[in-house]
Amino acid sequence: MDTGKDFALRLSEWHRAHGRHDLPWQNTRDPYRIWLSEIMLQQTQVDTVIPYYARFLARFPDLGSLAAAPVDDVLALWSGLGYYARARNLHKAAQAVMNEHGGEFPRQPEAIAELPGVGRSTAAAVADFAFGARAAILDGNVKRVLCRVFGIDGFPGERAVEQQLWALAEELLPQRDVGTYIQAQMDLGATVCTRGRAACERCPMADICVARREDRVGELPAARPRKAAPQRQVRVAVIHAEGRVLLERRPPAGIWGGLLALPEIPDGEADAARWLGARFGLAARDAITLAPFNHSFTHFRLEITPIRLDVGDAGHAVADADHRWLALGERDEAGLPTPVRRILDALADGNLEGDLFSR
Repeated sequence: MDTGKDFALRLSEWHRAHGRHDLPWQNTRDPYRIWLSEIMLQQTQVDTVIPYYARFLARFPDLGSLAAAPVDDVLALWSGLGYYARARNLHKAAQAVMNEHGGEFPRQPEAIAELPGVGRSTAAAVADFAFGARAAILDGNVKRVLCRVFGIDGFPGERAVEQQLWALAEELLPQRDVGTYIQAQMDLGATVCTRGRAACERCPMADICVARREDRVGELPAARPRKAAPQRQVRVAVIHAEGRVLLERRPPAGIWGGLLALPEIPDGEADAARWLGARFGLAARDAITLAPFNHSFTHFRLEITPIRLDVGDAGHAVADADHRWLALGERDEAGLPTPVRRILDALADGNLEGDLFSR
């Protein structure tokens, strides 16, 4: 038996009967829509992406509208989806297509991979689905399926293991109907060969799967070598004046790059009110330290301690390119990190000093 040929045939037949066929970005050859979905789906679940995808297309229906928009508008629509470098790169890539490719999305995987924020696997998926290219992909779902079916040991993020998986993915690639095969790989990993409870009894690969035969489904793919996630602390100033909060633009690089966030009070500054006066020339009527809460990133946990500083009318005078007074009623339209939005929601609801942040 030709295992590779059999693998592709089984997948395609399974997909016709059991795969996903009605996702919002399916049944189209529009490279813009396909590319947008692939970027949004990086490290994000389908159910989370669907409403963001719909809102994004309603505001930016094509490449030209995305490229012409201010990056702040892009970040605002992305707010809450996380991994904000994706949004900044999406905007840069749209501008690159308009300026360097005459508004025509590149067709070859190698050319697509040169766009900001697009890697080899994403480029291949866009080329496969939009232009009928023959190129292998290797996203998280595909890595998991290949590791289990073919018994690939080692953490897939390690270079040697990843190279082995790329070689296998290319070897398995069928000669025709590649788009169906690629979608079938994604669907099998997302709905059957899942990270947690794999539904082996429904899997078309059950009788040839090495992990199932050797009772190693829970072991493959190997997990990332565990390291204790470092804990960081930050104090943020909730500078409030008559229903408005002072926000500052984050630097382009680093966490929450380019988003509006609450100003951070430097380490070693014990007196928040004194810092407020020195930094912004504002006088606080009250300075209340609230209960800290944690926000997890990929590689560390951040303990955030909000400090509420109520100021008078003079607060409205503070405004420059890096700072903005935001009315609480306008927070849904602003590009805000999730924990900042959480704080502002609590402030607007009158619950900032409740138990929201102690949980």
